[in-house]
Parts: sequence; structure tokens; C-alpha cells
Amino acid sequence: MPTITLKNIPPTLYERLKQAAVANHRSINSEIIVYIERALYPQPVDVASVLERARKLRELSSKYIIDDEEFNKLKSEGRP
Repeated sequence: MPTITLKNIPPTLYERLKQAAVANHRSINSEIIVYIERALYPQPVDVASVLERARKLRELSSKYIIDDEEFNKLKSEGRP
């Protein structure tokens, strides 16, 4: 099986790779392979299911209106 060596990986990128590998119960090597596969073989998007999910979320949140005061309060609290 072919081998690739990566050099000069920025420390912050390496830390994120390590964290992602731990979170996904993979080695760093396996994590990198997954990212390469996703980049080269992207999964097709099922537009109908994405739209259906968006409609359901819109329906669930349609009765909750956020006014400027509440929005600014939540923003100042650091909530997304």
C-alpha cells in the first residue's frame, strides 16, 4: 500500500486532527484518510431530505419570535 509523508503541519492543525481522531475513535492516520476520501469522493446530497428537515425545523420554531431586546441579550451572553 502506498505511503504519504506530511511535513510542516501547523501545530494548530495537528491538534485539531488529534482531537477529531480521538472524538471519532480513530488514529490520526485513519482520520486523515477519511478527510481525503471525503474530499475526493463527496457524498451526493439528497435535496429532498434536506428541504424536508428545513421545513420541519421551520415549523417547530415558527411560533418562537425573537425581538431585538431578546436577541441582543442572548448575543451578549455569548449564545449563538
